[in-house]
Amino acid sequence: MTNILILSAGTRDKVVQYFKKELAGRGRVVATDCSSLAPALYEADEYVIVPRITATGYLEVILEICREKKISGVFSLIDPELSLLAAHREEFLAVGTTPVVPDLEQVEICFDKFRMYEKLKALSVPTGECFMDRQAFFSAVEEGRMHYPVFLKPVCGSASINISKVNCREEVELLCRLADDLMIQEYMDGQEYGADVYIDMISGEVVSVFVKKKVKMRAGETDKSVSVKDEALFALLKNFVEKMGFRGIIDIDLFKIGQTWYISEVNPRFGGGYPHAYACGVNVPAMILNNLEGRVNTPCIGEYPEGVVMMKYSEIMVREGLEDEG
Repeated sequence: MTNILILSAGTRDKVVQYFKKELAGRGRVVATDCSSLAPALYEADEYVIVPRITATGYLEVILEICREKKISGVFSLIDPELSLLAAHREEFLAVGTTPVVPDLEQVEICFDKFRMYEKLKALSVPTGECFMDRQAFFSAVEEGRMHYPVFLKPVCGSASINISKVNCREEVELLCRLADDLMIQEYMDGQEYGADVYIDMISGEVVSVFVKKKVKMRAGETDKSVSVKDEALFALLKNFVEKMGFRGIIDIDLFKIGQTWYISEVNPRFGGGYPHAYACGVNVPAMILNNLEGRVNTPCIGEYPEGVVMMKYSEIMVREGLEDEG
């Protein structure tokens, strides 16, 4: 029996559905959230309402669920919880549960955009220029090495929150006075793409890469996309990911300018656009279950059809007896 625990399920109904389908007859999906109004809860075989992740004793609550429900693997769908899983990996393993998340060092690098920039540069992977030092940036502008517009964004942030496109020094100065820890990033004037990558948790080998051209974005999420293939990009991603030492599922943001691919950001979890990959036959839930059951996955990089379009649309869920949270 292989049981999966999906933390902070929220509105990610599809991911819950995929694991439930893959586990049919051989395991159960348990989902958690701090809100009873999280629709993905009700797609699982069983759900538990838990405290917020910042609450005292939250970790103990999750570990107890793992013990009680005999959970084989656990992962989260929100960024703040990934560091907690990675930091307490040994405690989860002690109760028989494998956290499906990279090691803490890799997770922390992903959530610190400037550290990720430095790592990409060290590995000679193309990426947009970044600055933490405003004066160094202004000097680069004066020397003609940087040009406006540029992006200002929190060093540690997600969902495109508090990202600003700025056009002059005065705007940079103003925003940096209003907020701490802002990073200045080169404006990538190119087509945006996303890659869903799975690294086998046993072998450490990249076994799956799915690339989509982002047609329409909303609040950091991909609303419309089309599947594409590029052998040079597959090789770049495989080399980068394996050198970084990632394990499990990661989501990579990319830009293509001319014939060059640039890596922008890395998220060590299921991306919001993963349903596109699944619909094209890229079955990451099955790969995760294979690893949890002791099987190494066979590489299938790029084994999906090109030109398949994904279009997200709104659905509703109606249930009786849930309390209004105000």
